[in-house]
Amino acid sequence: MRDRTLNILTRMQRNEITEYHIYSKLANTIKDPANKDVIQRIAGEEHQHYTKLKSITQLEIKPRWFKVYFYYVIAKIFGLSFGLKLMERGENLAVKFYADYPAEKSDLKALSLDEQKHEKALLNILSEERLEYAGSIVLGLNDALVELTGALAGLTFALQNNKLIALAGMITGFAASLSMAASGYLSSKEEADEKSSKSPLKAALYTGIAYIITVALLITPYFIFSNVFISLGVTMTTAVLIIFLYTFYITTAKGLKFWKRFLEMALISISIAIIGFLAGLGLKLFLGVDV
Repeated sequence: MRDRTLNILTRMQRNEITEYHIYSKLANTIKDPANKDVIQRIAGEEHQHYTKLKSITQLEIKPRWFKVYFYYVIAKIFGLSFGLKLMERGENLAVKFYADYPAEKSDLKALSLDEQKHEKALLNILSEERLEYAGSIVLGLNDALVELTGALAGLTFALQNNKLIALAGMITGFAASLSMAASGYLSSKEEADEKSSKSPLKAALYTGIAYIITVALLITPYFIFSNVFISLGVTMTTAVLIIFLYTFYITTAKGLKFWKRFLEMALISISIAIIGFLAGLGLKLFLGVDV
């Protein structure tokens, strides 16, 4: 066996035993019987893959324990769906290598099919509260980003006073968060009437909390910097960063495409901020206000 081929096979072997330990550790913490059963089955398949590769390389390979604990912690903090989907992205290398391996190695071709089945199984079986209420979180995040970035941009030019801008932003944000929570409650109640499993109260909390956290992050620069335009620049950067992180999370957890969703949401927020800034300029000139 050529050195390059042996090197790749041992990498794949280490990957399989590492993922076996990740799945096994997570399976021990899952309460939902259906989810637990599928994760345990996938763990067993990963161990079979390891054994098959071991019969070829004749080597005993240890797992990457750092990776085991890293993905275990990620899954516990950010959810099983996100942690495992993030990990499964790393299996693209395995799928490509198995598929390109010489045709006579039909046993490795079978491993390729198993690797592809893993992701499909995960997409179908994982059910988590945080993903079930993702729509409520998006509602809170999106409205806070769109409404407050536009309001802060307008207030920045109209008032040009950090404390006044922060105060106005806080009042606007607090009132809007209550309004959005109420909207989330009523919207989910309508869905509940249509036999949805979502709790209207939980949906309202997810919406309101997402809104308040976003408001706090967007207003913070006005308490830190003395120049209002620097504060606005940092606020807009923060808004884009929030959009980037949340979009990455939800597209990874749900197996969706990232860039289209990220660019769409970022473009909307930035466009509204520009319109708000121009509105603040126009109103200040039109009303002759000088703060």
